[in-house]
Amino acid sequence: MPKIPGVSHAAALRALRQAGFQIIRQGGHTIMSNGVCTLAIPRHNPINAYTMGQIAKCAGYTPEQFKRLL
Repeated sequence: MPKIPGVSHAAALRALRQAGFQIIRQGGHTIMSNGVCTLAIPRHNPINAYTMGQIAKCAGYTPEQFKRLL
């Protein structure tokens, strides 16, 4: 799986909001949902490339599609 390197927490949240996700709660992780799936985004910069790839996959996007949202 291609990775999405160097994504900051704020950029990931912005991209997921554009994709229709809303913040449910925040703590050590930001929990977002679109009504169908729920994602946990870690609150550190940058987000590990492998982790960001898995978040994009769970959201239903390929890494290339998610990079376009950024």
